[in-house]
Amino acid sequence: MKVLTFAVVAVLAVLAAGCSSKDDGTEVALGQAAGDVAVVGEPGKGTAAQISYQPGGGASGTLPGITVVGSGTARAVPDVADWSFGVQSDAETASAALKAASEVTRRIIGALGDEGIAKEDLRTEQVSLYPRTTDDGRAVIGYSATSSVHATVRDLGKAGSIVDAAVEAGANQVYGPSLRVADNRAQYRAAIEAALDDARARAQALAAKAGVTLGAPVAIVESGGGTPGPVYDRGLAEAGGAGVPIEPGVDEIAATLMVTYAIS
Repeated sequence: MKVLTFAVVAVLAVLAAGCSSKDDGTEVALGQAAGDVAVVGEPGKGTAAQISYQPGGGASGTLPGITVVGSGTARAVPDVADWSFGVQSDAETASAALKAASEVTRRIIGALGDEGIAKEDLRTEQVSLYPRTTDDGRAVIGYSATSSVHATVRDLGKAGSIVDAAVEAGANQVYGPSLRVADNRAQYRAAIEAALDDARARAQALAAKAGVTLGAPVAIVESGGGTPGPVYDRGLAEAGGAGVPIEPGVDEIAATLMVTYAIS
Protein backbone atom coordinates (compact mmCIF):
# COMPACT_ATOMS: atom_id res chain seq x y z
CA MET A 1 0.00 0.00 0.00
CA LYS A 2 2.87 2.37 0.85
CA VAL A 3 4.52 1.53 -2.49
CA LEU A 4 1.33 2.37 -4.44
CA THR A 5 0.88 5.68 -2.56
CA PHE A 6 4.49 6.63 -3.34
CA ALA A 7 3.98 5.91 -7.08
CA VAL A 8 0.86 8.11 -7.24
CA VAL A 9 2.71 10.95 -5.52
CA ALA A 10 5.61 10.61 -7.99
CA VAL A 11 3.25 10.83 -11.01
CA LEU A 12 1.57 13.94 -9.60
CA ALA A 13 4.97 15.51 -9.05
CA VAL A 14 5.96 14.89 -12.68
CA LEU A 15 2.70 16.44 -13.96
CA ALA A 16 3.16 19.46 -11.70
CA ALA A 17 6.68 19.95 -13.06
CA GLY A 18 5.38 20.02 -16.66
CA CYS A 19 2.86 22.82 -16.12
CA SER A 20 3.10 26.16 -14.33
CA SER A 21 0.35 28.69 -13.63
CA LYS A 22 0.46 32.49 -13.62
CA ASP A 23 -1.51 34.69 -11.26
CA ASP A 24 -3.90 35.69 -14.07
CA GLY A 25 -4.90 32.06 -14.74
CA THR A 26 -2.87 31.62 -17.94
CA GLU A 27 -1.25 28.22 -18.30
CA VAL A 28 2.02 27.79 -20.23
CA ALA A 29 3.16 24.36 -21.41
CA LEU A 30 6.86 23.94 -20.62
CA GLY A 31 9.62 21.54 -21.55
CA GLN A 32 9.21 21.30 -25.37
CA ALA A 33 12.23 20.24 -27.36
CA ALA A 34 13.70 22.51 -30.03
CA GLY A 35 11.39 22.69 -33.06
CA ASP A 36 8.21 21.97 -31.04
CA VAL A 37 5.28 24.37 -30.65
CA ALA A 38 4.57 26.05 -27.34
CA VAL A 39 0.86 26.53 -26.69
CA VAL A 40 -0.41 29.44 -24.61
CA GLY A 41 -4.02 29.77 -23.48
CA GLU A 42 -6.53 30.18 -20.70
CA PRO A 43 -8.14 27.17 -19.09
CA GLY A 44 -11.47 26.25 -20.65
CA LYS A 45 -11.21 28.91 -23.41
CA GLY A 46 -9.14 27.09 -26.05
CA THR A 47 -5.79 28.12 -27.49
CA ALA A 48 -4.99 31.83 -27.57
CA ALA A 49 -1.77 31.60 -29.67
CA GLN A 50 0.76 29.19 -31.07
CA ILE A 51 4.40 30.22 -30.93
CA SER A 52 6.74 28.14 -33.11
CA TYR A 53 10.50 28.25 -33.10
CA GLN A 54 13.19 26.46 -35.11
CA PRO A 55 16.54 25.06 -34.04
CA GLY A 56 19.74 26.96 -34.90
CA GLY A 57 18.21 30.27 -33.81
CA GLY A 58 18.87 33.29 -36.03
CA ALA A 59 19.69 31.48 -39.30
CA SER A 60 17.87 33.22 -42.17
CA GLY A 61 18.52 30.53 -44.78
CA THR A 62 19.44 33.09 -47.48
CA LEU A 63 22.54 32.49 -49.55
CA PRO A 64 25.17 35.21 -49.92
CA GLY A 65 25.49 36.63 -53.41
CA ILE A 66 26.22 39.56 -55.72
CA THR A 67 23.46 40.96 -57.96
CA VAL A 68 24.42 42.96 -61.05
CA VAL A 69 22.76 44.25 -64.23
CA GLY A 70 24.45 43.42 -67.54
CA SER A 71 23.58 44.82 -70.95
CA GLY A 72 24.47 43.85 -74.50
CA THR A 73 23.60 44.85 -78.05
CA ALA A 74 23.80 43.38 -81.53
CA ARG A 75 23.49 45.35 -84.77
CA ALA A 76 21.27 44.55 -87.73
CA VAL A 77 20.09 46.41 -90.83
CA PRO A 78 16.27 46.88 -90.83
CA ASP A 79 14.53 45.16 -93.70
CA VAL A 80 10.89 46.10 -93.00
CA ALA A 81 9.17 49.50 -92.80
CA ASP A 82 5.71 50.16 -91.34
CA TRP A 83 3.75 53.11 -92.72
CA SER A 84 0.41 54.76 -92.05
CA PHE A 85 -1.43 56.37 -94.97
CA GLY A 86 -4.55 58.36 -94.19
CA VAL A 87 -6.98 60.91 -95.56
CA GLN A 88 -9.10 63.64 -94.03
CA SER A 89 -12.20 64.77 -95.95
CA ASP A 90 -14.46 67.71 -95.09
CA ALA A 91 -18.10 68.10 -96.19
CA GLU A 92 -21.32 69.80 -95.15
CA THR A 93 -22.93 66.53 -94.06
CA ALA A 94 -21.58 63.57 -92.13
CA SER A 95 -22.48 61.07 -94.83
CA ALA A 96 -20.77 63.13 -97.54
CA ALA A 97 -17.59 63.48 -95.50
CA LEU A 98 -17.48 59.77 -94.72
CA LYS A 99 -18.21 58.84 -98.33
CA ALA A 100 -15.40 61.05 -99.63
CA ALA A 101 -12.89 59.59 -97.14
CA SER A 102 -13.94 56.05 -98.00
CA GLU A 103 -13.48 56.65 -101.72
CA VAL A 104 -9.96 58.02 -101.26
CA THR A 105 -9.08 55.15 -98.89
CA ARG A 106 -10.12 52.62 -101.54
CA ARG A 107 -7.88 54.37 -104.07
CA ILE A 108 -4.97 54.32 -101.60
CA ILE A 109 -5.42 50.58 -100.97
CA GLY A 110 -5.54 49.95 -104.72
CA ALA A 111 -2.38 51.98 -105.31
CA LEU A 112 -0.53 50.11 -102.57
CA GLY A 113 -1.61 46.80 -104.07
CA ASP A 114 -0.37 47.92 -107.48
CA GLU A 115 3.02 48.63 -105.89
CA GLY A 116 3.28 45.04 -104.70
CA ILE A 117 1.99 45.33 -101.10
CA ALA A 118 0.34 42.02 -100.22
CA LYS A 119 -3.22 42.04 -98.89
CA GLU A 120 -2.12 40.53 -95.57
CA ASP A 121 0.28 43.47 -95.13
CA LEU A 122 -2.56 46.02 -95.29
CA ARG A 123 -4.73 46.80 -92.26
CA THR A 124 -7.34 49.48 -91.53
CA GLU A 125 -6.09 51.51 -88.57
CA GLN A 126 -8.98 53.85 -87.86
CA VAL A 127 -12.12 55.49 -89.20
CA SER A 128 -13.44 58.59 -87.45
CA LEU A 129 -16.13 61.21 -87.99
CA TYR A 130 -16.60 64.43 -86.04
CA PRO A 131 -18.45 67.75 -86.48
CA ARG A 132 -16.79 71.06 -87.28
CA THR A 133 -18.21 74.01 -85.42
CA THR A 134 -17.95 77.77 -85.37
CA ASP A 135 -15.30 79.38 -83.19
CA ASP A 136 -17.74 79.77 -80.31
CA GLY A 137 -18.81 76.12 -80.65
CA ARG A 138 -22.51 76.95 -80.91
CA ALA A 139 -23.20 75.92 -84.50
CA VAL A 140 -22.17 72.96 -86.64
CA ILE A 141 -20.79 74.10 -89.98
CA GLY A 142 -19.76 70.74 -91.39
CA TYR A 143 -18.15 67.40 -90.73
CA SER A 144 -14.68 65.87 -91.04
CA ALA A 145 -14.04 62.21 -91.67
CA THR A 146 -10.66 60.50 -91.42
CA SER A 147 -9.55 57.05 -92.44
CA SER A 148 -6.08 55.48 -92.33
CA VAL A 149 -4.44 52.29 -93.55
CA HIS A 150 -1.38 50.59 -92.09
CA ALA A 151 1.01 49.11 -94.64
CA THR A 152 4.01 46.86 -94.09
CA VAL A 153 6.66 47.42 -96.75
CA ARG A 154 9.00 44.44 -97.05
CA ASP A 155 11.07 45.80 -99.94
CA LEU A 156 12.74 48.96 -98.66
CA GLY A 157 14.07 49.71 -102.13
CA LYS A 158 10.50 50.46 -103.20
CA ALA A 159 9.53 52.50 -100.13
CA GLY A 160 9.90 55.85 -101.88
CA SER A 161 7.75 54.90 -104.84
CA ILE A 162 5.14 53.39 -102.51
CA VAL A 163 4.85 56.67 -100.60
CA ASP A 164 4.53 58.56 -103.88
CA ALA A 165 1.77 56.22 -105.07
CA ALA A 166 -0.19 56.63 -101.84
CA VAL A 167 0.05 60.43 -101.99
CA GLU A 168 -0.97 60.49 -105.65
CA ALA A 169 -3.98 58.33 -104.73
CA GLY A 170 -5.14 61.00 -102.30
CA ALA A 171 -3.38 60.35 -98.98
CA ASN A 172 -2.86 63.64 -97.13
CA GLN A 173 -1.65 62.08 -93.88
CA VAL A 174 1.53 59.98 -94.00
CA TYR A 175 3.37 58.68 -90.92
CA GLY A 176 6.48 56.52 -90.86
CA PRO A 177 8.62 54.73 -91.51
CA SER A 178 8.89 52.60 -88.41
CA LEU A 179 11.94 50.57 -89.37
CA ARG A 180 12.55 47.14 -87.91
CA VAL A 181 14.18 43.78 -88.53
CA ALA A 182 11.63 41.19 -89.61
CA ASP A 183 13.37 38.35 -87.75
CA ASN A 184 15.81 39.52 -85.07
CA ARG A 185 16.02 36.31 -83.06
CA ALA A 186 19.64 35.62 -84.01
CA GLN A 187 20.68 39.17 -83.12
CA TYR A 188 18.77 39.03 -79.84
CA ARG A 189 20.53 35.80 -78.86
CA ALA A 190 23.85 37.51 -79.56
CA ALA A 191 22.75 40.47 -77.41
CA ILE A 192 21.82 38.08 -74.58
CA GLU A 193 25.26 36.48 -74.69
CA ALA A 194 26.91 39.91 -74.61
CA ALA A 195 24.72 40.93 -71.65
CA LEU A 196 25.68 37.80 -69.71
CA ASP A 197 29.38 38.44 -70.36
CA ASP A 198 28.92 42.03 -69.19
CA ALA A 199 27.14 40.90 -66.02
CA ARG A 200 29.88 38.42 -65.11
CA ALA A 201 32.60 41.03 -65.69
CA ARG A 202 30.82 43.45 -63.36
CA ALA A 203 30.30 40.75 -60.72
CA GLN A 204 33.95 39.66 -60.89
CA ALA A 205 35.11 43.24 -60.35
CA LEU A 206 32.86 43.57 -57.29
CA ALA A 207 33.94 40.20 -55.90
CA ALA A 208 37.64 41.07 -56.28
CA LYS A 209 37.11 44.39 -54.53
CA ALA A 210 35.17 42.72 -51.71
CA GLY A 211 37.72 39.90 -51.31
CA VAL A 212 35.27 37.06 -52.03
CA THR A 213 35.16 34.24 -54.59
CA LEU A 214 32.54 34.46 -57.32
CA GLY A 215 30.47 31.35 -57.97
CA ALA A 216 27.86 30.28 -60.50
CA PRO A 217 24.75 32.35 -61.30
CA VAL A 218 21.81 31.40 -59.09
CA ALA A 219 19.16 33.72 -60.59
CA ILE A 220 18.76 35.45 -63.99
CA VAL A 221 16.01 37.92 -64.90
CA GLU A 222 15.71 38.89 -68.58
CA SER A 223 14.37 42.03 -70.22
CA GLY A 224 14.85 43.55 -73.68
CA GLY A 225 14.48 46.80 -75.61
CA GLY A 226 14.72 48.43 -79.03
CA THR A 227 15.07 51.74 -80.85
CA PRO A 228 12.35 53.66 -82.76
CA GLY A 229 12.68 54.70 -86.38
CA PRO A 230 12.46 58.21 -87.87
CA VAL A 231 9.16 59.91 -88.70
CA TYR A 232 7.97 60.84 -92.18
CA ASP A 233 5.72 63.81 -91.42
CA ARG A 234 2.56 65.19 -92.95
CA GLY A 235 4.30 68.20 -94.47
CA LEU A 236 6.32 65.98 -96.80
CA ALA A 237 3.16 64.07 -97.71
CA GLU A 238 1.30 67.23 -98.73
CA ALA A 239 4.30 68.40 -100.77
CA GLY A 240 4.42 65.10 -102.64
CA GLY A 241 6.93 62.33 -102.13
CA ALA A 242 8.96 63.07 -105.28
CA GLY A 243 10.86 59.81 -104.87
CA VAL A 244 11.75 60.41 -101.22
CA PRO A 245 14.84 58.26 -100.41
CA ILE A 246 14.57 55.91 -97.45
CA GLU A 247 17.80 55.04 -95.65
CA PRO A 248 17.35 52.07 -93.27
CA GLY A 249 20.49 52.74 -91.22
CA VAL A 250 21.43 50.21 -88.55
CA ASP A 251 19.18 48.98 -85.76
CA GLU A 252 20.56 47.97 -82.38
CA ILE A 253 18.92 44.97 -80.73
CA ALA A 254 19.36 45.41 -76.98
CA ALA A 255 19.14 42.93 -74.10
CA THR A 256 19.38 43.46 -70.35
CA LEU A 257 19.92 40.80 -67.67
CA MET A 258 19.80 41.05 -63.89
CA VAL A 259 22.01 38.23 -62.58
CA THR A 260 22.69 37.04 -59.04
CA TYR A 261 25.96 35.12 -58.50
CA ALA A 262 26.77 33.00 -55.48
CA ILE A 263 29.86 34.00 -53.49
CA SER A 264 32.01 32.25 -50.95
